[in-house]
Amino acid sequence: MVIPKEIKSLFEQFREITALVIGDAMVDSYLWGKVERVSPEAPIPIVSVTKKENRLGGAANVSLNLQSLGATPLLFSVIGDDEKGKRFRKMMVKSKLSAEGIFVDPMRITTVKSRIISNGQHIARVDEESVDYISAELEGRIFEAIRNTIENRKIDVVIFVDYDKGMITPGLFEKVHELARQKGIVIAVDPKKRNFSLYHDVDLFKPNFKEFVEGTGRMILKGDLEQLKTAAERYKKEKSFRFIFITLSELGVFLSNSLSQTYYPAEIRYIADVSGAGDTVLAVAALCLATSAPPRLLAMLSNMAGGLVCEQVGVVPVNLERLMRESGKANIKY
Repeated sequence: MVIPKEIKSLFEQFREITALVIGDAMVDSYLWGKVERVSPEAPIPIVSVTKKENRLGGAANVSLNLQSLGATPLLFSVIGDDEKGKRFRKMMVKSKLSAEGIFVDPMRITTVKSRIISNGQHIARVDEESVDYISAELEGRIFEAIRNTIENRKIDVVIFVDYDKGMITPGLFEKVHELARQKGIVIAVDPKKRNFSLYHDVDLFKPNFKEFVEGTGRMILKGDLEQLKTAAERYKKEKSFRFIFITLSELGVFLSNSLSQTYYPAEIRYIADVSGAGDTVLAVAALCLATSAPPRLLAMLSNMAGGLVCEQVGVVPVNLERLMRESGKANIKY
């Protein structure tokens, strides 16, 4: 497979990028098993567990994707002073990710999403989490650590990964945003509903369709691209975004900047699980942004990477070699 030299060059540039990731990290826990009968106590399946597994999720999964793509991620997040928090730290070390930016809050529990899977299908999910904003005191400590990192290291992009778990407070965003702007650092945001209107003047704003509709309060039918284009452009101007990048799951992605609006359909693939696809899309898009890749390439590579991870069950980072091969097959060019 011949990979275009421009694509090779782009992936080589990824290795020079250091990304500061700020957001809600979590443990993705899996119970794998099989269903052979229905419970006599209620009309629910009984899952005979055959395997248990824990993976890094949320902002930590974004970091794993950045690492898989060759970049250096520096994660800042909060965990609880509990057994699952200790498990999270061990997984960070095992994955060779720096845990220096991981803060422990004894007043919170570590966020855990437990998925029960039978024959490759999700049966149920159980969430354990704290959703209140972190305290002002902890916010101050985290910002000082972030400020120290930005002042003493070459940071190419700041990525806010918001899962509505309380790590990203309005105050923390504003202070980091101001510092990043002073330093000329690119900013990317993956928002959720609570903080949706908080974000402004960033380089990349990446909601999914549901988040965009809920966050803006606009009634848009999925698939109505003209209505989406109008609403996205209006919101982009209102908030002074450089790019607004809306993922549309099985329909693909939509990208808008000051010069053009472009829709890229999803490639036809076997979809095993969409968990974590947004994290992968965000990581690829942020690195493309940090390397000044053309918008068309940003959208197409991100779209392709998100599709690739959907072929596997559970939250997994994108495989760089496979992404390069697929980009060669698709003849993606600048």
